[in-house]
Amino acid sequence: MANIEFGGKTVYGATVGVMMLETQFPRIYGDIANANTWPFPVQYRIVRGASPDLVVRHKAKGLTEGFIAAAQDLVAHGADGLTTNCGYLSLIQDAVMSAVDVPVATSSLMQVAAVNSMLGGRKRAGVITISKEHLTGEHLEAAGVPPDTPIVGTERGSEFTRKILDDHPDIDFDLCRQDLCRTAHELMDRYDDLGAVVLECTNMAPFAPEIRRITKLPVYSIYTLVTWLQSGLVPMRFPIQLDDPRHINLSH
Repeated sequence: MANIEFGGKTVYGATVGVMMLETQFPRIYGDIANANTWPFPVQYRIVRGASPDLVVRHKAKGLTEGFIAAAQDLVAHGADGLTTNCGYLSLIQDAVMSAVDVPVATSSLMQVAAVNSMLGGRKRAGVITISKEHLTGEHLEAAGVPPDTPIVGTERGSEFTRKILDDHPDIDFDLCRQDLCRTAHELMDRYDDLGAVVLECTNMAPFAPEIRRITKLPVYSIYTLVTWLQSGLVPMRFPIQLDDPRHINLSH
């Protein structure tokens, strides 16, 4: 049998593309912008001028075309699915999605509806965000998040929100951990109907195990969203070996 391959791309093997804010703060293992985080190759494109301050505090004003250009360039270089490194970019979901022909998941918040659909009884997902003040109903609607979703922010902490939104070149990640832990406790103290936690900020994924320990609830982050996205772009191959007992249908 002939082994025929078909092309059409320039770059192969890095199917997820990440549209990046322009930042200087450090990126630890588990952060979306640390390439070692991913168990598969990813591609990055920086949108010049897209600072955390402008994206979070000013609704990414004037940046949509820059993100569309980055999206189109990633697709031209072989990306089969796209994401961003800020949950507040749900505001540009429709614009970017309309500009490319691949799946687009701009925000970790897009998981809330799916998580809610899995929770029994009257349980619902709660959200931890980098700034509750700036996470508006417009952001929630764009991501398909119910408007009455429980939300708490890390802005009252000492390190996480301030250092990231102001793009400091140094961060004390132990203080960030403390900020996230305090916020997780606050979420649990304020709401008694939670069945899961969704982390809005893509810099929160490294702290998901601590939040899970505190809340005893499933924790979803940009890591869970992007690995799910990738699993559809490159489905797992299961070799068929007829002599393997795992392939025997025991019902017959």
